[in-house]
Amino acid sequence: MLFLIGLGLCDLTDITVKGLEIVKRCDHIYLEHYTSVLYNVSDNMEQLEKFYGKKVILADREMVESEADKILDDSVNSDAAFLVVGDPLGATTHTDLILRAIQRNIKYKIIHNASIMNAVGCCGLQLYNFGETVSIPLWTDTWKPNSFMEKIISNKSRGLHTLCLLDIKVKEKSLEAMMKGKLVYEPPRFMTASQAASQIVDCFKMESNTIGVTGDSNIEHSFSPNSFCIGLARVGSDDQTIIRCKLSEMVDKDLGKPLHSLVIEGNLHPLEEDMLKLYTAE
Repeated sequence: MLFLIGLGLCDLTDITVKGLEIVKRCDHIYLEHYTSVLYNVSDNMEQLEKFYGKKVILADREMVESEADKILDDSVNSDAAFLVVGDPLGATTHTDLILRAIQRNIKYKIIHNASIMNAVGCCGLQLYNFGETVSIPLWTDTWKPNSFMEKIISNKSRGLHTLCLLDIKVKEKSLEAMMKGKLVYEPPRFMTASQAASQIVDCFKMESNTIGVTGDSNIEHSFSPNSFCIGLARVGSDDQTIIRCKLSEMVDKDLGKPLHSLVIEGNLHPLEEDMLKLYTAE
């Protein structure tokens, strides 16, 4: 049987009691290691294996997307656990793994857990006031996609907040090395809230000074570098950090170690306004 088990937000002990009991009885354990990481844990396999009492295999993007059959093979005549930081269904890749299991008549079970998708409420904004979530990729010198702006603007037009999930790069192949016929991986990189804000501000510079949600820069709810946003870092940890300020100001904010997220505010309920006073930068 295949178990897809959510590990929660950041700590070893964030796993549910049900999830931990299943892990301890599984014959094969895989830790998904590219859509997210456990804060200060994912790079310490000895700590993980000691906690679970089992050997843990790091499952990078290549394994999950190209070698999924290995994980499924282990689920045919024994129990295999596929561990995911946050909730197991927080990434479409994991849905694909379920569909592959169904095609092979392999039984599966999902053990849910908290993820940034619901824990973002810690910043004071109400979850039902959020619109479509967007992902912001790390730009390069030659690749600067800005399609995420359209979704932020669409949410803004309806008065909804936008949760921006920020890019991480784990075990990415070096393009330069590949061109030379070598297999070399780049150091891990994690987008910060300040980097995300900087890229959004750069989008305004590329298009216009202010982007209105209907193309009119003078409408009440226009989106600009002066729009308020909220930076979140290490949500759920003891050193969780939350800062609210204008996008143009977030560019210079240092929220510390990863993982970071960014929220673009929509219209605020009075209770949200009161909560946000706790995090508004002076």
